[in-house]
Amino acid sequence: MTADPLRTDLAHAAGSREAFEPTSPVALFAENEPLHLDAGIDLSPFQIAYNTYGTLNADKSNAILVCHALTGDHYAASQSPVTGKPGWWSSLIGEGKPIDTEKYFVICSNVIGGCMGSTGPASISPKTGEPYGLDLPVITIRDMVRAQKMLVERLGIDTLFAVIGGSMGGMQVLQWTVSYPDKVFAALPIATGARHSSQNIAFHEVGRQAVMADPDWCGGRYIALGKRPSKGLAVARMTAHVTYLSEAALHRKFGRNLQDRETLGFGFDADFQIESYLRHQGMTFVDRFDANSYLYMTRAMDYFDIAADYDGSLAKAFQGSKTRFCLVSFSSDWLFPTEENRAVVHALNAAAASVSFVEIETDRGHDAFLLREPEFFAAIDGFVSSAARARGLAR
Repeated sequence: MTADPLRTDLAHAAGSREAFEPTSPVALFAENEPLHLDAGIDLSPFQIAYNTYGTLNADKSNAILVCHALTGDHYAASQSPVTGKPGWWSSLIGEGKPIDTEKYFVICSNVIGGCMGSTGPASISPKTGEPYGLDLPVITIRDMVRAQKMLVERLGIDTLFAVIGGSMGGMQVLQWTVSYPDKVFAALPIATGARHSSQNIAFHEVGRQAVMADPDWCGGRYIALGKRPSKGLAVARMTAHVTYLSEAALHRKFGRNLQDRETLGFGFDADFQIESYLRHQGMTFVDRFDANSYLYMTRAMDYFDIAADYDGSLAKAFQGSKTRFCLVSFSSDWLFPTEENRAVVHALNAAAASVSFVEIETDRGHDAFLLREPEFFAAIDGFVSSAARARGLAR
């Protein structure tokens, strides 16, 4: 089949052909199956790209939904078609691993507003025949969860055994337990919070302004114009990436070591290894992510505030919950520090919910939930095993 030149150009501008022609399964929702958005608009038609791992059991009681973080995707445990790298949680999901695909049916979908096959700003609007750009309504975490519920129901599943995710994925986990408390048996929110802090909103705003200041952003219409705000998006990624690390980890890995030189260059090239590392992170990111999606995803996180719908009381949000919770934080995470995770635990205790909590000692910062941390893996395995026994699933 000959490639469509228009689609090829659009895919280049968006950062990935997956935005238009995903290689994964796709659930299509027609005009009469709208997604009701918090913005007061119905989105239809729309689609959700997803992957599954393992086998759904006869009574459909072993399904685990994995929710991805800000720049993640639905290739949680399979090779990414864009980067060629293993799935971002391949160390945690698979046969014999804490989320054992010999025992559980794992679902991971690209969030609405993303750029890996689910409807997002890079998707073609049926009304105009061009990419949505900023014409796509603003998406919230609750909107993402509504769409996931529609996907889960499309797969014939009524109740999820567990929902698990870190960072923005953890926000989705919490929203699941509030929006659909009877649909989630066990929940594992990791390195997250019940709302975004003003500091985090500030970092996101710096990133958004970097994108929008790029002359190739073109008011969000860069895809239709065949352009790409690569420099602005790279700077946004560099800024955000610093927040995912800890000072101790940065010092251990880079210190003040020079990059490919013996002495200071007395200029503005990358003298230090940390500068070179961040520039590399920025350059590789623009090859796989859409700039407008970055705006939409960060805004969704900024708007997240569970207690806002419950008179400012987080405990009210969880009142009467039968879900089993396990929250995990990391000692060196300053993006979602332990006290924010504890605030959720305290609210769950106040609501008389079943909750456990563990803080993992590590100097690897926020990104620790994506790395091989033995204590973290043991905590996940222990909680999932305990919940499985309570659910009546064979272990």
